[in-house]
Amino acid sequence: MDTQVEQYELSHPGEDAVELTAVLSALAEPARLTIVRTVGAFAPEGGMACLDVWDKSGLTATKSTMSHHYKVLREAGLVVMWWVGAKKHVRLRRELMDVRWPGLLDAVLADTSAPRLAPHEQR
Repeated sequence: MDTQVEQYELSHPGEDAVELTAVLSALAEPARLTIVRTVGAFAPEGGMACLDVWDKSGLTATKSTMSHHYKVLREAGLVVMWWVGAKKHVRLRRELMDVRWPGLLDAVLADTSAPRLAPHEQR
């Protein structure tokens, strides 16, 4: 019996289309910054299911709000997203970020001085 799970990638901007202003704008929103840091901390190489990001980050936003945050991160060029069966996965586009803006992603992931969102502030 073949139990192959369907997998496909969502569309992403090409490397030349990713702009620093879009990356910084996406990271300026605390919930998106939390998503990026969570993926960086728990799945620095291969990515993770978005549901796991939600669980590990402590964000309490609705599914539609989380989908919006992922869309902004994907369209800014910060993450790659794909479906595996019924689960959406996400990983950082570290290779692109490190070539275009060396040290930027490392600085974002290493900065622990940024305040965490309180549960009532999470969007």
